[in-house]
Amino acid sequence: MSQIYNFSENGLYLVLEVTGEKDVRLLHFGATPYDEQTVTEAQKPGFRLMELQLTGEDRAEYHGRTHRATYPGLRMQYDGHEDTRNSIGRKLEISLKDPVTSLRAVQHFQFYDGIPVARVWAVLSNGGTEALGVEYVSSFALTGIDKEGQASRDDKMKLFLPHTGWQSELQWRSYRLPELGLSHLTDRTSKRVSCSNTGSWSAAEYIPMAVLENEEAGSSLFWQIEHNGSWHWEIIDQYNHLNLLISGPTEHDNHWWVQLEPGEQFVSVPVAVGTVSGGFEQAIGALTRYRRVIRRPNEDNRKLRVIFNDYMNCLWGSPTTAKLLPLIDAAAEVGSEYFCIDAGWYAPGEWWDGVGEWLPSEERFPEGIKFVLDYIRTKGMIPGLWLELEVMGINSPKLKDTDDSWFFMRHGKRVKDRSRYQLDYRNPQVTAHATEVIRRLVEDYGVGYIKMDYNINAGIGTEQEADSFGDGLLQHNRAYLEWLDGIFARYPDLVIENCSSGGMRMDYAMLSRHSIQSTSDQEDYVNYAAIAAASPSALTPEQSAIWSYPLREGDDEEVVFNMVNALLLRVHQSGHLAELSPRRRELVKEALDYYKTIRCDIPEALPFWPLGLPTQQDEWVSFGLRKDDRVYLAVWRVRSEESGSRAEKVIPLNWLKGKQLDVHCAYPQGFAGEFHWNPADGELKVSLPAVKTARLFEIRIKE
Repeated sequence: MSQIYNFSENGLYLVLEVTGEKDVRLLHFGATPYDEQTVTEAQKPGFRLMELQLTGEDRAEYHGRTHRATYPGLRMQYDGHEDTRNSIGRKLEISLKDPVTSLRAVQHFQFYDGIPVARVWAVLSNGGTEALGVEYVSSFALTGIDKEGQASRDDKMKLFLPHTGWQSELQWRSYRLPELGLSHLTDRTSKRVSCSNTGSWSAAEYIPMAVLENEEAGSSLFWQIEHNGSWHWEIIDQYNHLNLLISGPTEHDNHWWVQLEPGEQFVSVPVAVGTVSGGFEQAIGALTRYRRVIRRPNEDNRKLRVIFNDYMNCLWGSPTTAKLLPLIDAAAEVGSEYFCIDAGWYAPGEWWDGVGEWLPSEERFPEGIKFVLDYIRTKGMIPGLWLELEVMGINSPKLKDTDDSWFFMRHGKRVKDRSRYQLDYRNPQVTAHATEVIRRLVEDYGVGYIKMDYNINAGIGTEQEADSFGDGLLQHNRAYLEWLDGIFARYPDLVIENCSSGGMRMDYAMLSRHSIQSTSDQEDYVNYAAIAAASPSALTPEQSAIWSYPLREGDDEEVVFNMVNALLLRVHQSGHLAELSPRRRELVKEALDYYKTIRCDIPEALPFWPLGLPTQQDEWVSFGLRKDDRVYLAVWRVRSEESGSRAEKVIPLNWLKGKQLDVHCAYPQGFAGEFHWNPADGELKVSLPAVKTARLFEIRIKE
């Protein structure tokens, strides 16, 4: 006879069934209690808790390239469970064992008090006497993600995917599953809807997350993969239901394979999975709260100091003392609190393929770089420097101190990308070198901010000391995180910005450690609006660093647009401030002064998108933050319709319908533009004078 286990925690409902044959089935993971009528007895065998494929084992059913019907996944038997509590919430551990190989597995569900999200992962242990080759293990597997509601899944399910790319980050699109080729025609097919990343840029094409909305049931399932390397998820169909499988790297998709010797363990990549009543915004709200809980406690995400960085549309990686001093003066004048000297400080000329020593250039800084860093401090700002510590240029003088063991290797050759070699952080000599660079910058130079960049993709991995290329990459990914943890433990007040050619490593393995994330290398401030507005979907607003770079040749509205891009997030100021007219520089200062009055609300606010998720094709973009009785709303008029210009846009604020509001344009002051709140319809009508204009509104709900 089957045993049913019901778990309810933080608005999550989880139902397990253990059959008389000790099969373990995850029948339900949802925002509402389980309805037994949604799953028939004939369908229940497809609701496996875990998929697990070992080398040399069989496959069952039609599977194509999907990861269903695995062995010993189909053989794993219930071996007990533990239900405990720890300092962050409830913890559920379900133990499984394979009677043939003696492989054991534990599926972990860590809940977080008050948040409808669980962090989920699997731990494999070889309890037998023979080595076992692991090709695939799910961190989370859930069948029946479409089971609520009566309508066809072709009609009721909507999948939100975050497409991303260099200078084109965070391009969300929503799809019906048939639009992606997964139509409901039979009980199972070989088709899958999948997203993968292979390599050391975790967000090269997709952010490692997604949202699946069931419009009929009024609920959304969402997930993020918390890994800084290769990962995979897929939606497939089986037993007339949709099945979600989430994992780290796999053999078939990412060149990963690991051999478990007797007594060895393997821990899968953790994923966060949650479900809410509501749509995309409610899902992101729950994820935002979860992201704040798992993040390393730090002062930076509370204070949100303004950063000036000299790179974007400014010095472009060619700083000198003479160029920097007037910029430092201007940055301090407008109210910057960090001043970061970006790339180029370590080389007299072209530096790209020579990086690795991280010693300051005497030609660029005749008085020494410490002179400039000390000057930054005299202006009341904290000095910062740019680094790229995971690579070494192919012409670096530091290469004389290294050998092949320092680097990724494939087929006996060092992995080379964009004239750099990939360092292997499993090597203690590499981490010792990196730690010494950080020590010198912090203790000798007095640096309090580091922009940590990463401008290559090391590909499928390394063959050194690894069972597969992907195994080497995964080990390195985890070794880098361990090194980073050590740096933050040693220098807890040091701010290290996570940058990877902008946002190419925007994941919560990194962002659970870093307080700030570069979102893009986008050089056009107009194109940046949609990226900025979408960024709180992928990370907390207070971690989202947005460039604001007024141009030498721009006008007042160009300055305003630039500043509105950043004012509800983390200001990453740049541009030739010293060369702006006094009027335009005063507009920068006005924005930063206002930012300092509202930034205390940002770390607790939740994002919303009244016009829907922004795209680069939109004429109008809007994004806001809400906290208690306060709402901050940015509105951009980006471009015109082909048929002509529309100066007016209705911004729906449905949750404020019927309320009396105090609405004012907080930034800029005294500029053209009109707005009117209609409480009966719950709409804010905004009129902006021209394309490429933006305004920031502050809204207070009256008692």
